[in-house]
Amino acid sequence: MKCKEIISWLEEQYPVSYAESWDNVGLLVGRDDKEVSRVFLALDLTEEVLGEALQANADLIITHHPMIFGGIKKITNLSSEGRRILGLVGADISYYAMHTNYDILGMADVSAAYLHLSGAQVLSVTTDGEKQEGFGRVGDLPREMSLKECALYVKECLGISDVKVYGEPSARVRRAAVCTGAGKSMVKDALAAGAEVYVTGDIDHHTGIDTWAAGMAVIDAGHYGTEYIFMEAMKKALGGQFPALEIKTARVKTPYQIY
Repeated sequence: MKCKEIISWLEEQYPVSYAESWDNVGLLVGRDDKEVSRVFLALDLTEEVLGEALQANADLIITHHPMIFGGIKKITNLSSEGRRILGLVGADISYYAMHTNYDILGMADVSAAYLHLSGAQVLSVTTDGEKQEGFGRVGDLPREMSLKECALYVKECLGISDVKVYGEPSARVRRAAVCTGAGKSMVKDALAAGAEVYVTGDIDHHTGIDTWAAGMAVIDAGHYGTEYIFMEAMKKALGGQFPALEIKTARVKTPYQIY
């Protein structure tokens, strides 16, 4: 099938109009008339991931984070970004990114489902029409638990090796907010929603201690740790719509190590 057929379906489900103004989503490299039989999914298009996609003979790569954000003045082998673009063009691979539009219309519900939140509602509203849409979700955990138990529960649900916790380990929590990726900007929304614990990524020292002082614990599960779930969720969605496609995902590998 043509790349444009896949893109058309994706943009019906996750319209690019929902993306933030600073974002860069859609077809970023390649041809929309490319014949596609093999799709490769990843969180980020690193050089390592591009190597995996080449080995998989991918026709189309779809990532959550866009590889290209700002203007590019040079495309050469002297920069990582240039090498990746040259690699895509040289292999005739089309490249599509779906970022904040998917955060709002896909990732928010996927993350709430991973944590088994009941009564989940939009955390930070961006569209308040017939149906509210926005970043993150807030709801109730399956049961009340200590903050330490909740941290271990988050690790288990997301299948990750570590989390960083701000708060008293024995504190009791039930109402939880979750926002994947960098959720610092939505701390106020989580507090306003009455969350007792906020699960997100990329929380800095001062935000962590100030949020706990304000009465809400924070579990920082990492940017990668909260968003690599994009790959399996999109594999399921695409596979259900296009069963003839061969769909592979990048190897799950955190971009850092803890010693």
